[in-house]
Amino acid sequence: MNFSIAALLLSLTLVACSGISTSEKTQAQKERSQIAYNGKVLAEKAHSQTCDGCLVGSSSHATLKDSDKKVYFLYGAEHLNLKNYYFDIPVVYNKAVKKWINYFTGRGRKHFEKYSERAGRYAPTLSKILKDNSMPQDLIYLAMAESGFRTSAKSWAKAVGPWQFMPYTGRKFGLRVDWYIDQRRDPFYATQAAANYLKTLYNMFGSWELAAAGYNAGEGKISRAIKRYKTKNFWQIRKGRYLKAETKNYVPKIMALAIIGKNLRSFGFHEIDYHEPLHFDEIVVDKKTDLYRVAENLNIDFEELKRLNPEIRRWYIPDDAETYRLRVPEGMKGRWAECCQQQNHEASDFQTYVVKSGARLEDVARKFKLPLEVLASLNPELSTGKQHKRGTFVKLPFRMGQSKRHEMYADLYELPRKRVRRRRAYRRRIASALRRGDTIDNPSEYYVVKKGDSLWSVSRKTGVSLDTLIKTNLRLIKRRQIMPGDKLAIR
Repeated sequence: MNFSIAALLLSLTLVACSGISTSEKTQAQKERSQIAYNGKVLAEKAHSQTCDGCLVGSSSHATLKDSDKKVYFLYGAEHLNLKNYYFDIPVVYNKAVKKWINYFTGRGRKHFEKYSERAGRYAPTLSKILKDNSMPQDLIYLAMAESGFRTSAKSWAKAVGPWQFMPYTGRKFGLRVDWYIDQRRDPFYATQAAANYLKTLYNMFGSWELAAAGYNAGEGKISRAIKRYKTKNFWQIRKGRYLKAETKNYVPKIMALAIIGKNLRSFGFHEIDYHEPLHFDEIVVDKKTDLYRVAENLNIDFEELKRLNPEIRRWYIPDDAETYRLRVPEGMKGRWAECCQQQNHEASDFQTYVVKSGARLEDVARKFKLPLEVLASLNPELSTGKQHKRGTFVKLPFRMGQSKRHEMYADLYELPRKRVRRRRAYRRRIASALRRGDTIDNPSEYYVVKKGDSLWSVSRKTGVSLDTLIKTNLRLIKRRQIMPGDKLAIR
């Protein structure tokens, strides 16, 4: 089916509009980008519009020159003898920006080169979508700062994709994020969502610097910073202590990437080995389609299919839509029609679990760290609230022959950061002490914490049970771990 780019972008924009119904949003989320037929044309058009000596996807000097929108000149950097001083986002040259320029042209040079190489594959498409949404094309450098143009990028805070959306924000701006599909990884849908989010932030703050800071820290944090410092000048707010260092560095980092990215040769980046642009076709497959069978019939690697469809998290298409638009390597659409379209590709190679004693579906889901709704969908004949007898077969969403520790299911067994695990363990220990410990009333003797002390070592030194020590000194201990100089009641 041939749809125009305008139609695609209109359908994508509708997902984020608050005026449409929930059912319409859901339907829009299920539909795929309709650009298979001209994925190559889109990439080539974007490549042809880039500026001389710039990273692909950057706004061109000619475009900015003829633009009726605001254009920004980089003042204070004339001594650098750059080729391009014009941007469609505000860029300055100061100490903070210079620090990041020095990093990406020095110690972090390899990182910049890797980001730039990946830009060849994704930046032209991202830039085109931004432009078609009347957004600055140089915002591609925000995506570069976020993920280095990696669709698989994932932060410790569980932000995902080229634009590093958190689950809540992604869903808020129309992205489907669940066990089967994560559109935060899809370069088309994620960019449309990012354009809508950044537009919202800009309308809120009236400043691209604050919009970028809000993208990093959240709009609430930036709103409170504006109220606290009584200014909408990012550089004034940055001088205070309220924003975290990450946010203070975020805006200068984007500016540094933009300055280097639009003046590659000036900074010694003469030969960027760009990855191939996105070229693909689309085919329509049924629900529950086994992607391994599709890859096998098309004689392509399964990993190549996954690379073209990064939003699909598992090995088969979910069953909540009748059909799904699947990207395949360019030229494969005809092969699919000739050899495979009429074949049955329904997933059937599911692993099973045999109930050993009475168990509900919820118990099985907990055992395998699966959402209950996933198991319920795979086992419609099994009641979710009923206790199932020994010997009952439960279909699992793992493929036969695959370990449950396969990288496809790695998210099920992810451990939180050590710091988070320590904090949780600390809170559990306090909760336990509150149940089992005694409280020392009207204490008359105190212990002054020394360097290297822990609650456990203080308990041993003083002979006071750990539970009683915690419960008696709860006001201090529940706020933070003990530090040298703290006074703990022990008698």
